[in-house]
Amino acid sequence: QVQLVESGGGLVQTGGSLRLSCAASERTLRTNDMGWFRQAPGKEREFVASTRWAGRNIYYADYADSVKGRFTISRDNAKNTLSLQMNSLKPEDTAVYYCAAALQGSSFDDWGQGTQVTVSS
Repeated sequence: QVQLVESGGGLVQTGGSLRLSCAASERTLRTNDMGWFRQAPGKEREFVASTRWAGRNIYYADYADSVKGRFTISRDNAKNTLSLQMNSLKPEDTAVYYCAAALQGSSFDDWGQGTQVTVSS
């Protein structure tokens, strides 16, 4: 297991922006797939975005349809961090956001504790 610690959540008005960060400890995750998920009250956890390693320094990003064009996932391998830039936020983006890593294979099996994002209307 790798400890994943999210930060950057908070309260923002509709149309505003937030940047979430996830710091990984103990080992580099340069060759691991990483992603962001979220869970709203009363709903199941859902995929938000991922960055998948394709060899060398190539990574492919993928997004849920609901956030395409508004959210951007990025990673800084030198700092061992994962970020999620969220723009044009909507009330329906309100949720606890989780950072995840795929330590064995391609399935996400390591999770952070989550950070709350609340978008007011």
